[in-house]
Amino acid sequence: AEVDRATFYALLLRGWQLAAGAVSVVLIGWFFSRAVHGYYYTFWSLLALQTFFELGMCLVIISAASHEWSKLRLDERGEITGDPAALSRLVSLGRWIAVWYGGLALAFTLVVGVAGVVFFSLKPTAEISWFRPWLLLVVFSGGLLWTLPWNALLEGCNQVTAVNRFRLWQAIAANVAVWAAISWGAGLWAAVATAAVRLAAELYFLGWRYRRFFQPFWRPAAGPRIDWRADIWPMQWRIAISGTFSYFEYFLFTPILFYYHGPVIAGQMGMTWTLVTALQGAALAWVQARAPLFGMLVARRDYRELDRVYFRLTGISLAALAAGCCAAWGLVWGLYWSELWLAERLLPPLATAIFLAATVLYQWPRCQDFYLRAHKREPLWWLNAISSVLIGLCVWQFGARYGAMGAAIGYAGAVLVFILPGKMYLWERCRRDWHS
Repeated sequence: AEVDRATFYALLLRGWQLAAGAVSVVLIGWFFSRAVHGYYYTFWSLLALQTFFELGMCLVIISAASHEWSKLRLDERGEITGDPAALSRLVSLGRWIAVWYGGLALAFTLVVGVAGVVFFSLKPTAEISWFRPWLLLVVFSGGLLWTLPWNALLEGCNQVTAVNRFRLWQAIAANVAVWAAISWGAGLWAAVATAAVRLAAELYFLGWRYRRFFQPFWRPAAGPRIDWRADIWPMQWRIAISGTFSYFEYFLFTPILFYYHGPVIAGQMGMTWTLVTALQGAALAWVQARAPLFGMLVARRDYRELDRVYFRLTGISLAALAAGCCAAWGLVWGLYWSELWLAERLLPPLATAIFLAATVLYQWPRCQDFYLRAHKREPLWWLNAISSVLIGLCVWQFGARYGAMGAAIGYAGAVLVFILPGKMYLWERCRRDWHS
């Protein structure tokens, strides 16, 4: 089943997220009003505006670091050893992202904080006190944004097992915190609690667990350095464009339904989309956990082994997602059939089925992105950008008129008609040209 330790922890994480999500659904349904429910999920959708600041840079970091790590390793003390030139280039990469992400985190905190205040003021709900929770949540999220590239650097250095294990424990701690906050009647402050716990865990993991790994990064690189213009920029600007527009592909659903149809249906959309993306992320773990391996195989020009591993992992990922989506739809149908009160917090079975089917179709192109980026290239940047904009437009037009069902049809139509055939064709052409 191609489950190594990194994949094992990634699957445990996704399994925990699904189980914890079920507990959260019950607690939110019991302690939150339907309006607070809608605000809660809209908070998280607006925080996803960080894609306009992060610009997909973590994907570039993983790819660049994996190529350098093919000549390096960790010793028994947790320190980096190996080729001095490769270490120097890796250190220069780390020092560059420290400055880059520091500026991004500050800009995100200021811009998204103000944008959220303006958005929620457009359609105020008198009984909901959202202002202070929102501002503090943005501050903690800015801190989390700054820690993001360091985890990506560790992943690129083939520390995926440790990173995934940490994310599992971090998720458990954050879920316990949010459950306690919800049960104590904290309302929207529950979102602040989970962000605070996640940030504290990140600081411990990076500052203590990997303190020896990061020791060389405190000093300037002594030898060769990563050439930003030659090694980073050609891939970064392409990922930045596609990454910027990815917000419309993943996070526009809930704000649109919130604006046009109110917080109640936005809450249903948010909870259903959380379920869908959790399934997609769990199935993607097989491919995502091997991204550093893909990069090292490309650096060694071992394309035969690259294809063998990739095709096998992609097949497993698709099968796992299809099985998970069938089980999830059966659960939603069962809730509605039995007329349990929890059913009203999720979208109806038909809309849910359309979202799940489109997610299965979209899984193969998502796997292909990891394959292509292992070559330190981003040839489909323009197609990714167009795809995201197309999804956003379809969801906006159909969702504004026909609610959640319209959003589901718009999303599935964009995937089936344009994204799937376009990406399949271009991926095969790139693979043939690069490896010949």
